[in-house]
This record gives sequence, C-alpha cells and structure tokens, in this order.
Amino acid sequence: MEIKKVVVIGSGTMGSGIAAQLCNANIPVTLLDLKTEISQKAKDKIFSSRPPLLIDKTKIDNIKVGNISDNFDVVGSADWIVEAVVERIDIKHNIYEKIFKKRKQGAIVSSNTSSIPIKILSQNLSNEQKKDFCITHFFNPVRYMGLLEIVKSDNNDLNKINSLKVFCENLLGKGAIICNDTPGFLGNRVGVYAMQVAMTEAFKMKLSIEEADAVFGRPMGIPKTGVFGLYDLIGIDLMADVLKSFIKELPKNDEFQVVAKEIPLIKNLIESGYTGRKGKGGFYRMNKTDGKKILEAINLDTGEYSTSKKIDLKSERVDLKTLINRKDKYGEYAWSVISKIIKYASSLVPGITEKFNDIDEAMRLGFNWSMGPFEMLKEIGVKNFFEKIDNFENNKFLNDLSKSKNENFYGERQLYTDIETLGKIKPKAIKVDKNNSAETYRFKDFNIVEFTTKANTLDYDSMDSLKKATDKPLIIINESMQFSAGVNLTYTMNFADKGDFKSIEKFIKYFQETCKHLKYSKYPVVSAPSGLTLGGGFEVLVQSNFVASHTNIVVGLVETIVGLIPAGGGCKEMLWRWSQTDEAKIDPDFAPLQVFNIIGYAKTATSPVEAEPLKYLKPEDKKIMNRNSLFSISKKILEENKSFNVPNECKFNLSGKPLKEKMIKVLEKLYNERIILDHGMEVGKELANVLSGGNTTIDKTLTEDDLYKLELESFMRLIETKKTQERIKHTLATGKPLVN
Repeated sequence: MEIKKVVVIGSGTMGSGIAAQLCNANIPVTLLDLKTEISQKAKDKIFSSRPPLLIDKTKIDNIKVGNISDNFDVVGSADWIVEAVVERIDIKHNIYEKIFKKRKQGAIVSSNTSSIPIKILSQNLSNEQKKDFCITHFFNPVRYMGLLEIVKSDNNDLNKINSLKVFCENLLGKGAIICNDTPGFLGNRVGVYAMQVAMTEAFKMKLSIEEADAVFGRPMGIPKTGVFGLYDLIGIDLMADVLKSFIKELPKNDEFQVVAKEIPLIKNLIESGYTGRKGKGGFYRMNKTDGKKILEAINLDTGEYSTSKKIDLKSERVDLKTLINRKDKYGEYAWSVISKIIKYASSLVPGITEKFNDIDEAMRLGFNWSMGPFEMLKEIGVKNFFEKIDNFENNKFLNDLSKSKNENFYGERQLYTDIETLGKIKPKAIKVDKNNSAETYRFKDFNIVEFTTKANTLDYDSMDSLKKATDKPLIIINESMQFSAGVNLTYTMNFADKGDFKSIEKFIKYFQETCKHLKYSKYPVVSAPSGLTLGGGFEVLVQSNFVASHTNIVVGLVETIVGLIPAGGGCKEMLWRWSQTDEAKIDPDFAPLQVFNIIGYAKTATSPVEAEPLKYLKPEDKKIMNRNSLFSISKKILEENKSFNVPNECKFNLSGKPLKEKMIKVLEKLYNERIILDHGMEVGKELANVLSGGNTTIDKTLTEDDLYKLELESFMRLIETKKTQERIKHTLATGKPLVN
C-alpha cells in the first residue's frame, strides 16, 4: 500500500524524531499527545534542535499537532499510525483500542517500543487486526541513526510488512531490517550485551574506566565513547531499567542474565543522583579546580573520583588480530570481551534471525560499530579464533564452523537490502592499491577510493591514492561514519614540532596538485560524502566533477578555527562559485566579501539544503536520503557521463589592495568588539590577502595556480606561528577551539 499520510501518537524524544524524519521525507504527519500544548512544544523543539532533526527548517509546517481527545479523528485518514507513548502496557493497549476503532481498513499500526514483545503488545487484538500490526523500532536520534528494526509476528501480512520496509528505506533513508519477536530484537540484544560484557570484564580484571574505554572503543571499531562513556551518555538509570527488562524477558539460562546482574557501584551512583551527563555526572564527571573545569573518572573499586588519565594504546586503526594478541592486560581484556560477544551473538542464530549478518548490520547501523560480531570473527580468522577460544557448548553456529573450518563462511554482506551498496561491491571488486591511509578498488570500468584513517583525515598517502586512481573514472566514497574531517593535524604538527616546515609545504603543494588533478582529470570524478566533510575533505569534494551527497552531512571550511586558512583550493573554489552570481557580475568585490564572511566565521552546513545557499553544494548535486544509495547513484552518474568533457580552467579578476582594506575594516570592528583577539586578526588578514588577490589589480587576470600560490603562502606564514600551533595543539587535546 502507498503511505501518503502518517499519525504519530506520543511527542517525546522518539515520537518527535519520527515525525521530524517524516517531515524530512515530505510526508504530511500529525503529532498527537495528551494536550496540544505538549505536541506544540515538541514541534518547537524539533525546529530548534541541535544537532538539527530537520534537513530543511522551512518544511516544519508539514508537521501538524493536536491532542488525543479532540483530534483523534485524524487517525481515520492515516495510512500508517505510529504509537510512541511511554513504555507501559496498559497505556499502549488503551491507545490500540482507540486506534483500531478509528483507523481506515488496511492502515498499518506500529509501536516504537524498544523492548516489549509484539505478542504482549498485540494480545488484545483480533487476528485480522494483528495482520496490520508490527513494531517499528527506530534508534535515537532518528535522523542520524540508520537502523530501523521492523519486528514481525506470525500473524502479519508479509506483503504489507515488506511494503513498509521499502517505504522506510526509500523515503525515510533507513536501513530497515525485518526481524523476529525476541527480547531486544537484533541491535539491543547484542549491543547491550556487549556493553555489559565490557563493563563486567573491566570490574573483574581491575581495569580503570579510562583503560576499558580506550580498548572498547576505536581499536575495536567501536565509537570512542567506550562503554563507561556510553553509559553516561545514555543515562545510568535508563540502562538499569533496560537491564531489568532483559532479566524479566530472557530465559534464566541465557548468558545475558550473568552480565545483567546489579552492580553495587551503579546502584549507589543512581541513588546519589549520578545518573550520567543529564545528572551530576556518572562514571565521568566535570569538576572545578582552581577555577578550571577538570574531567574526573571514578575508581571502580573505591567509588572515589580523580583526574581522568588519557590512555594511549599506540593504536590508531582497527586491527583485531594485533589487539587480541597483545601480551598485556589490554590484549587480555580485548580477547575476553570480543570472544564473549562472538559467542553470544552466534548462539542467537537462527533464533532471532536466520541471516547472521543481519546482526552485524544492526550493530553498524544502530551502534555505529565498524564491524559486527561475525565480521570480527572473520577478521580474526576462523583458525585463529578456535585456537584461542575455550568452549562453545550448545552453540550450533560455532560447532558447525569448528568442524568446517571455513575461512570464507561469511558470504555476502547487507542481505537486508536490494540496493547495490559499497559494502556489497567491495568483496567483488579487485583491490588494486592500499597504503596506510586509503584503499583503491577496481570495479568493472571504474575505480573506488575509500579512506581508512581515523575520521578519514587526509595526509600524503591519501592524496597519493586519489592521484593514482584517476587512470579510470573514480568514485570517492567511504563506509565509515565520516567522508573526511579534513587534513590530519597530528601529521602536520609532527613536522611543525621538529621545525620541518619544508615537509609541510611539500605536502600542501601535493594536496593542491592532487585536487587540481581530480578536477581536470581525463575521466570524471564523483565524491559521495556523508557525515563530516570539513576543511581538506570539502576541498576534495568541491574539486570533484560531480557530487552525490547524503542528506546527513556536516560540510564547510573550518580552518580559521585552528589558526589556518584553506590551502587545498578551498578559497579558490568558493571564490569561483560566488563569482558566477548575478551580484558578482555587477560588483567585483561581492564574491570575495561573501567568501571572506563564510570562511572567516568557519560556517558549516548540516544538510544539503543548508549547504546550497553557502555554495558548498550546487543545485545539480544529487541529494540522497538513504546512505546505502550513495554508491549506486554515484555509479549511475559515471554511466551517464561516459562522454565526459573536462571543465575549463577558472580565471579571476580581483581588486587587490582596496578590497583587502575593506576586509581589514571588518576585522578591526570584530577586534574592537572583542569577538576576535590578536591572532584572530592575523588569520583574518591572511585570508583577506588570498581573497583580495594579493598584489594585484582589477584589470589583471589571475589563474587558479596564482590562487593556489596565495593560499600556500598564507598557510605557511600561519603554520609557522606559535599561536597557530597553540590553537592546533589545544584542539587536538580537547576537541575545542582556542581563542587567542
């Protein structure tokens, strides 16, 4: 059936998020709550949310509001009714009774519950009503988390369930996985178990919370919050409630019962108001010492807080084999946690799903893991795993695998979707190049480059891969969360600390040369960004010939924050884009002043809709709701541009000194108002020098190479200053900007 109108009942965090995502898909939605004032307040929060729940704020009125007493008749015209009320069975049953009296014949009804089984939710429904009832478990925040678990029952009309899946995939951009009615479904069953194992093993092995989070984080392909940081983020009290639900629903002999037992320290934290970030703190807390905020961590033995210590495992990349074979407590902890996760996840097959790799995809989409339990097993190697594992009784999956010893057990990825994804293509493609920062694949008649560094930051090796890959049409795309957070500042500072500025200059020149090479390559280049696309990452995008952008991007030139200016062609390209406007054809200073404002304030956009007015993206760039479609759309762009024409080189006429003086007046005003300080003034002057054309006049034509040269000179002058170096070091250490 076609879904043209939706009603969401319950305007809390999840109901609001679902309504916002429907609004993003241009689907009219009505948000109901006990009182209209409550749903109106939720709508206001959606509009002002940070990070923003809406891709385009002007569409906010696609969301209508009302209350369940006066406006319930709207349910009768809806094609899909989503219940997202509090997790109480009695309240849900009352709502369903009302819905099924009002809904039109055949309309889908679903619950957004995260833990209540469908058999309990639907126990008062008739068999006919059960056909149209399911669970649609979205993950929070709905816009940004890819996973949607659609939980079916034996009574369901499977054609209707599949049509809902297709709708949620194509229009809402979700990775929609259909799963069985089991406690915690796919994601939470394995994800919460993994968290509990990581926590209980840390207690058992007497690791500090910083040590546990350092291991159960990036080295395992898990977000950097780790387990204790994630507990604080979710809420320690909420996690305690989640565990109680699992204890109640799961069989007594389930391994989850062992790790879900109440921990006295956690009980004490909740009772004293230490419920995580929303409370006074949790496992971590902020404390003031001598007027300065200090991050403190709790001691798992004593319950006392002390200054948090940074743990350096000397490992920036995911390498499970090396990690589990370390001859120290970190290796022992990693193996204990990973092996238990693999054992537990494999014990659930085929109970919660017959397709074991759906569990992996749920962990990727719902928990932002870079690989799920079965991919971890594949990465470690079947032979290596069984040489290290102790026992796996009553585990059919591992028993069978231990006999077959099949290293190629995994098969295809992403079976839950028919979309031709990057994840599906990589195993079929030929790996033609690999270095420390990127991998290059050949698929059919084109190349694919995927960055592999932390946050996909860029260095010499990244550029090398891009340059070499232009011997064929090229797609630049990543499976990881970010497209690229920009140039690797640690890489740059390693040279600066040694006073080796020649090496920095050589790298920036090569960066420029590579980006120019991408732009004027014989074959078309497509960038397919998702997540962070900042600084150097944006410069790669903006000098590609075509862009297929996910709707969830954060894009912009942010170099001024760390005391630098864009030097990989960012200033040049933004100047060119703004110089094509009607205003610029009348006023030659219009474009440079606009770009000075955008780059000077390090403006970012959080969606393609926000990016277009800044000219970070062009109207013809593709904007895509479902991240899984980035590869197939990029491939289609290449197919449509086989007779590709290399673009003409850009030329610039800039005013020089008079324009620079206009920009310096802007800086002086900001300086006098204390919006910028001494070094902000210096950074602004260097940006003004580039955007005004340096020592030029309006009748002199500048080439792209002239602009690259100006960018490089200003970048080098700034990187050599102590104040820029202080800014970079402060940002690397704290993740926050330094104003100096």
